[in-house]
Amino acid sequence: MAQQLQSQSLLDWAITGTSLAYIWLAAKERPICWAFGIVSSGLWAWASFFRYNLWVDALLQIFYVGMGFWGLYAWQSSKPANETLHIQRWPLRPHFFLMLAGLALTLAFGFLFKSYTPTSYPYADALITVFSVIATILTIKKVLEGWLYWIIFDAMAVVLFWAKEAVLLAFVMVVYTLMAGYAWRQWQQKLKTGKPQLG
Repeated sequence: MAQQLQSQSLLDWAITGTSLAYIWLAAKERPICWAFGIVSSGLWAWASFFRYNLWVDALLQIFYVGMGFWGLYAWQSSKPANETLHIQRWPLRPHFFLMLAGLALTLAFGFLFKSYTPTSYPYADALITVFSVIATILTIKKVLEGWLYWIIFDAMAVVLFWAKEAVLLAFVMVVYTLMAGYAWRQWQQKLKTGKPQLG
């Protein structure tokens, strides 16, 4: 383990630091989290494409950069109070359709990248990517259940990055999984108490 940590690049350490800052601030509902997300995702995209041969994940990280700007705008504190996003819950029905759409897209992207690119683990990469996109949109809209998506698919990403010997990125995903659980509890409590959002 120590040897694997020593083998990690400065890029991996930079991704780790900015990623942990993002998830901590997101759990606290701080809009600045999206700035850290933009930086970490840009660096992560480079690493996934050029170091770890995870092309679908690289595309996901590029998507995250764009979503970071959307999230920063959507969460900005300068908006009038009546336009501020509040934590919400969605019923089971839309989640069911999200799952069906996510699985269909997973099969399509998995086949596409397996057939036409040298990416590693195309179906696993596609599964995590597709549902991470869904989770990102739910997080921006402050849908409570979005954190459950993160718990499940971040845990899967731990295995994927460990298989690629990306030890620090696997560690980041472990922390992401734990922080998603923390964020789930924090948002659930705020929803129950009606406590206004921070930031």
